[in-house]
Amino acid sequence: MTPGSGLQAGLKNRHLSMIAIGGVIGAGLFVGSSTGIATAGPGILLSYALVGTLVVLVMRMLGEMSAANPTSGSFSAHADRALGRWAGFSIGWLYWFFWVVVLAVEATAGAKILEGWVPAVPQWGWALIVMVVLTATNLVSVGSYGEFEFWFAGIKVVAIGAFIVIGLLAVFGVLPGAHTDKATFGNLTNHGGFLPHGPGAILTGVLLVVFSFMGSEIATLAAGESEDPQRAVTKSTNSIIWRIGVFYLGSILVVVSLLPWNDPSIKKDGSYVAALNSLGIAHAGEIMNVIVLTSVLSCLNSGLYTASRMAFSLGQRGDAPKAFARTTSRGVPMTAILSSVVFGFVAVFFNYKFPDSVFLFLLNSSGAVALFVWLAICFSQLRMRKIIQREAPEKLIVKMWLYPYLTWVTAAMIVFVLGYMLTDTEGPSSGRKTVLLSLGVAAVVLVIAFIKERITANRPAPVAEAPADKVSVG
Repeated sequence: MTPGSGLQAGLKNRHLSMIAIGGVIGAGLFVGSSTGIATAGPGILLSYALVGTLVVLVMRMLGEMSAANPTSGSFSAHADRALGRWAGFSIGWLYWFFWVVVLAVEATAGAKILEGWVPAVPQWGWALIVMVVLTATNLVSVGSYGEFEFWFAGIKVVAIGAFIVIGLLAVFGVLPGAHTDKATFGNLTNHGGFLPHGPGAILTGVLLVVFSFMGSEIATLAAGESEDPQRAVTKSTNSIIWRIGVFYLGSILVVVSLLPWNDPSIKKDGSYVAALNSLGIAHAGEIMNVIVLTSVLSCLNSGLYTASRMAFSLGQRGDAPKAFARTTSRGVPMTAILSSVVFGFVAVFFNYKFPDSVFLFLLNSSGAVALFVWLAICFSQLRMRKIIQREAPEKLIVKMWLYPYLTWVTAAMIVFVLGYMLTDTEGPSSGRKTVLLSLGVAAVVLVIAFIKERITANRPAPVAEAPADKVSVG
């Protein structure tokens, strides 16, 4: 529990473990991987490996800071201390903005699936139902959020684990009753080579997959409400390598081994459904829809939790209305949750009413926030390591490898990705548009941060109150 925060240690170790595992498995892995495969061929594995390495390094830095100082504000609170109030304010609000937009995206995605099953309820009705149910879950207690996320993440983990096992059995030709005529590791090189579109496609693939990794940092935010924050952060940080290796690289390797990368069904049905269909597994589409819906609900659940805890932390530090920092008797920041939900509902409305204008702007202007957050973590860690070493070296339980050199290399990689995005000019959600709009929003938030800091600095210091027992009553 964060000392004096009003939050309660309602998350058990099993909750934190599953939140950490589930955090790296976003709905984007199931839904968006087919575009990446079509763009880079089997070479998309290198794109996932590059981004995965980046995430591992960033999470190592964040783990170092969060193990030394677990807090609900996570990287925003660390940036506040390491870089200045302006940094904590800016990155906190940008991150909040990102997750509020994600709420709308995921609510709409879930509603589409549910409407397909029960068409009597309109899509907007399902979006409303999903948002209300998960809001109620988050309002009850942090334990109820943890319990929901435990089962949501559990289903995702079991599903991907089963998919990898079944796929590998098929590739090795030992899956009974399956159509395995197309399944072979030869698919990695037999159809135009491992890089059919050339080495440049690896970087294009990076742009397509980088955002499906957002959510890895949720475990460090949730650690502040766990029974043993330091242990939770250390465990989630140390396990990030195998989580990304198994769930991302493992499952994508199975997909591009079961089918040729240019098989039309990958684009038409989605990569995982196409892979299952190729084995003759009955009702593969329906099975994947259930799994995707679970991932969407998990992302919604975690998104609402994450946005509200960031708002709570901002309120606690005086960077948001004080009401955001108030908690109920169960330790739930009700105002922070409801405020995040209200903006989420507004974004859902824009998604239905103005999908190609207002909502597209929201989507693009929050798209590069993940990279901004990772960059802020890099620069915060460079300063925080020195602070921790000076003030409490015994708290350096998790250490960033090859400090400071690997930190600088990671920051340079992130800047390179942002720069490469500027060369992508195709489509309404092009990389250039995303970066420029995200930079525009970031600039506005930074200006507000500096104005706020200037106003605060010019205020006269509050007069110290006399001790209660010496206050005159006469």
